[in-house]
Amino acid sequence: MSKPLVVVESPTKVRTIKKYLGNNYNVAATVGHIKDLPGKEMGIDVENGFKPKYSYIPGKQKVVKSLKQAAGDTNDVFLAPDPDREGEAIAWHTAEVLKKKGRNFYRVLFHELTKNSIRKAMAQPEDLDRSKYEAQQARRILDRLVGYQVSPLLWRKVKGGLSAGRVQSVAVRIICERERAIQAFVPEEYWSITAHLESDAPPPFTAKLVKKAGEKITISDEKTTNNILKELDGEKFVVEKIQKKTIKKNPLPPFTTSKLQQEAIRKLRFSARKTMIIAQQLYEGIDLGPGEPVGLITYMRTDSTRIAAEAAVEAQQLILDRFGQDYALDKPRFFKNKKKVQDAHEAIRPTAVLNTPENVKSHLSSEQHALYQLIWQRFVASQMAQALINQLSLSIKAGAYVFTASGSTVKFPGFMALYMSVDDQVANDSEQKKPKLPVLSEGDILQLDKLDPKQHFTMPPPRFSEASLVKELEENGIGRPSTYASILSTIRGKGYVDLVKSYFRPSELGFIVNDLLVQNFPEVFDVEFTARMEENLDQVESEKINLQQVLSGFYKPFKKDLDSAAEGMLSVKGVGMPTELKCPECQKPLRIKVGKNGHFLACSGYPECTYSSDYTRDEKGKVQPVAPPEEEVTDKNCEKCGMPMVVKRGRYGDFLACSGYPECKNTQSLNSNGSGNAIGVSCPQKNCTGEVVERSSKRGKLFYGCNRFPECTFATWDKPIERECPVCDAKFLVEKTTKKEGTFVTCLTEGCGFKEKP
Repeated sequence: MSKPLVVVESPTKVRTIKKYLGNNYNVAATVGHIKDLPGKEMGIDVENGFKPKYSYIPGKQKVVKSLKQAAGDTNDVFLAPDPDREGEAIAWHTAEVLKKKGRNFYRVLFHELTKNSIRKAMAQPEDLDRSKYEAQQARRILDRLVGYQVSPLLWRKVKGGLSAGRVQSVAVRIICERERAIQAFVPEEYWSITAHLESDAPPPFTAKLVKKAGEKITISDEKTTNNILKELDGEKFVVEKIQKKTIKKNPLPPFTTSKLQQEAIRKLRFSARKTMIIAQQLYEGIDLGPGEPVGLITYMRTDSTRIAAEAAVEAQQLILDRFGQDYALDKPRFFKNKKKVQDAHEAIRPTAVLNTPENVKSHLSSEQHALYQLIWQRFVASQMAQALINQLSLSIKAGAYVFTASGSTVKFPGFMALYMSVDDQVANDSEQKKPKLPVLSEGDILQLDKLDPKQHFTMPPPRFSEASLVKELEENGIGRPSTYASILSTIRGKGYVDLVKSYFRPSELGFIVNDLLVQNFPEVFDVEFTARMEENLDQVESEKINLQQVLSGFYKPFKKDLDSAAEGMLSVKGVGMPTELKCPECQKPLRIKVGKNGHFLACSGYPECTYSSDYTRDEKGKVQPVAPPEEEVTDKNCEKCGMPMVVKRGRYGDFLACSGYPECKNTQSLNSNGSGNAIGVSCPQKNCTGEVVERSSKRGKLFYGCNRFPECTFATWDKPIERECPVCDAKFLVEKTTKKEGTFVTCLTEGCGFKEKP
């Protein structure tokens, strides 16, 4: 009889678990999912109760074979994929693959990969969780119903290769609506008046005007400001009231997934995806010595702030030893979840606080250490004493007007001695820059040095950064902890948004697709509707509603919208989206169209009028045509007919063409000295200033190489695309075509793995 088999999700965990379980068990990995819905069809039988059609993921046959070999004739299989819905689905599919008469399957949940946790989970196995599996099934089926039926509409109406997603499209909508709010924003003028004051005791300080006759004051223009300055002329500035109080500031709870992503983005400049990749490595196990792999953090996909009592006690002892009694609590601090969450997991915390960032630093990469330190400090700080902040506020009367000044000092740092969030750090730095207030008494008369009026304008709402978008998605109930990183990666990878100076901006394509989807599917891509669907998935897991209720309740109105959109969705390929512009040649309306070379303006009078133009948008989002550049005659002559060469603009940018066209059709790259047509992509080789051009091999096969050859030898068979990789930030991607997978976009960077199917 073979030894019992433990099946995990990641190969990285195998060695860690083998070490703690010894030779009494075989351990094997599924390497992620082994089954999935088919790639070339929807794979959902709508008429038969939305039954999914699963098949082996291409390339996973070898994994399945090795799992069967590892199981041998054992009677006991312990299924230990990650303790979330995706892991539950992997467990169920693995059980289907290894099903055998007399074989027993057990579900074990490793919330942390430590010796005690692993042995405890193995000693208390559970049954497979059907409700959790069905919640995952419901999400997967819903996403397929939307993606595989709406995306083909976009192919027909806009352009091939586009995609719609039940959640990703809502994220794009949020970004588009914020951009339009910025475009529609009208700044409003307001003024402030600051008094520069001093007393007999240093230092001088400033106070801001806040009230008149006991009412809050708003100064709207310069005229009002000047009237106030006249009324203040000659008035005494008297300290009316002094308030002193000590504020108790509590530490934040340990990280949830979204809060970790937000803080890592802001403090470490990690993307959400990068944060999750590194967190996965810390969870799965790090070698802390010869043959000593240890999971350093608990499971990193969680929306709970719950922590184990023993972990809190362990932190208490460390705080006593390192910081002293003043910084320790009398009893551990526990945090209540503010919202209804999946509470199966703890918050993200170190598995052992004695594995301090300093102790493990030599075993970690710099990025692993930075993220681990963030998690460790946040958790330990959550068990430290409150910070005490002394606050002083002054109320200064001048006639009918009241000015205020405030300042604060740290009386006792408490948890802040170890950790401050980005917001706390910003507030602390701002307070440090303020001049300290002098020692004053009520009734003191102050000397006015000057009154400083300033004009201001209200600011538009800010664009979303990765951190603030994750926060927005979380607050609106869009997606779940495991989905935020993939949402952000997908919307960039599809070209619907650009990350400009760390802030999201919708691309023109993003605007076009969003407008069509919102117009034709007003409910499916609505923020509140999507949040309700997330709640429904949670209720499937808690067995309050069943899978069929969720799917049928969603599909009936969705199918109605789908049928309507199939006929009524505006074709941007054909009719085009209306604008307020008139054709300069025939005065008919201009429309936005999308062709194989991208979006452009075209006359609605086509084919009688063939006017077309590139366009841009002004700060208010209004479409503005771009006049075609005049042809520039160069000093080069065509080597075929001797006519002057001129600069023209084509699909891939500027190029040289013979002025004798159409009799002579000779062209060449603007910068390639005849070596091939430029495609608008800079050479990716380090320190090379060349550009990528089309070239032909000796056998006539097209490839792409640098126009500075032979100085630069960069070359690739796959067509480069000037678009940053959303995973590894490589400067370009390539368009690749294979018989097996067709055409797709991928990254050439070794180990990146980014791939985008049209």
